[in-house]
Amino acid sequence: MKQFDFDEIVVRRGTNSYKWDLPKGEDIIPMWVADMDFKTAPCIIDALKRRVEHGIFGYTFVPDSYYDAIINWFKRRHQWHIEREDILYTSGVVPAIACTLKATTMPGEKVLVQTPVYNCFFSAIKNSGCEVSENPLRREGDSYVIDFDDFERRCSDEKTTVFLLCNPHNPAGRVWRKDELRRMNDICLKHHVKVIADEIHCELVMPGHTFQPFAAVDEACRDNCVVLNSPSKAFNIAGLQIANIVCHDAEWRRRINRAININEVCDVNPFGVIALQAAYNDGGEWLDALNQYIHENYLALKDFFRERLSRLEVCRLEGTYLAWINLSRIPITADEAARRLLGNAKVMLNSGTMYGREAGNSYLRINLACPRSTLMEGLKRIESELVGM
Repeated sequence: MKQFDFDEIVVRRGTNSYKWDLPKGEDIIPMWVADMDFKTAPCIIDALKRRVEHGIFGYTFVPDSYYDAIINWFKRRHQWHIEREDILYTSGVVPAIACTLKATTMPGEKVLVQTPVYNCFFSAIKNSGCEVSENPLRREGDSYVIDFDDFERRCSDEKTTVFLLCNPHNPAGRVWRKDELRRMNDICLKHHVKVIADEIHCELVMPGHTFQPFAAVDEACRDNCVVLNSPSKAFNIAGLQIANIVCHDAEWRRRINRAININEVCDVNPFGVIALQAAYNDGGEWLDALNQYIHENYLALKDFFRERLSRLEVCRLEGTYLAWINLSRIPITADEAARRLLGNAKVMLNSGTMYGREAGNSYLRINLACPRSTLMEGLKRIESELVGM
């Protein structure tokens, strides 16, 4: 395997980085928004350099090779065969969520989510005129499981028409198993609930776990879902704004395509198209090395908390690069902890309340996707503020 330098410190402050330049203060370590501090895969950088050298960046036609790259990647990496006509491209997974909700729901209907969950789910649902229905995940050991009784009760509500799934789950860190996905879909089918699966973190999976695409579980899942994915999280190219919607149902796909065009998120830039092809054609080795490095960061974080902040619990990380930390054994709320860490320790984390006020009230989310020296400095700052509480 090639060697890739994930320990390299790349200065991002002063580059209009949302992660680094939004916090006010030169001494703040940002470990919040899901954005990695690693350079993207060399194959992507090389492909973009070649495209820049052309010097003209007009309106972009998406070629057949783009679709081939997607189809071949998911077949090779995840044993999921995608039909060419099932793919719709757009500028990002959040716009994809918004357009898919607009196409598959009516105002006043309910959309089911599993809290704690990605904060943009809440805004997208509300912006579509729908109501949020929360199926809280249940803590079991150092991880989470699905409360299937509550899940079915909420699906049986005649106002619930869509289930918005996060797979792998952000911020709970679960990589859902095939049997769990099948059971969720069986309940959804029983109560005529469509599934929208946000699978943006699908490539970020820790050793010992395997990502299962929802649409590849079986034909029943494929026919009852819309899948949203992008190379943006795994390859750190969110700024290039490229994502895909995969939908096998022709009528749903027609309605989603119409929503994409009505909401003017139908055009993509040339760099996103090039970067996706480079990632999916040649980025596998880099991605494997990245996942190993993130896993080692997770182990380092676990060791640190066990030895120096033992009253804080690190939830098991199966996927994503986002550690979920339980504060319930110390006398502080998540919001207060996040405020104090930013103000006193100069480290910026996400309060768990972003992902559901009740479900996340005693949790912090820490972004592990940074050089290990940055991670360890951030953890020492966290210790300086929370030790002894």
